[in-house]
Amino acid sequence: MTSLHVFSINELSQRTSELIQNAELGRLALITKQDHPSFLAIPFNQTLLENGVHRSMALNLFGAGCLTLAQAARIANLTIYDFLDLLKDTDIPVVDYSPTELDEELEVGR
Repeated sequence: MTSLHVFSINELSQRTSELIQNAELGRLALITKQDHPSFLAIPFNQTLLENGVHRSMALNLFGAGCLTLAQAARIANLTIYDFLDLLKDTDIPVVDYSPTELDEELEVGR
């Protein structure tokens, strides 16, 4: 799962290459000013070109574990079912359980 990278405005001049490397890897970055979100850097990649800003942002934030499925679908302006359909064309897992968590869930279901 990819994490969301956070940079402060003051750090940008020293960390520009890191911001660009993250974008090249398809990672979003949140830029803050005085600990408040200022803007979101969205990678200009195939996902953005094919899906647009809202869907690309939703896919990235869902893949990073920052949003639930319902929240991501809402940002993408899709139903949950349509967002699931969009996810099937990516390598983003819908469910991301560790082996221990999966065993626990399976036990509850028995």
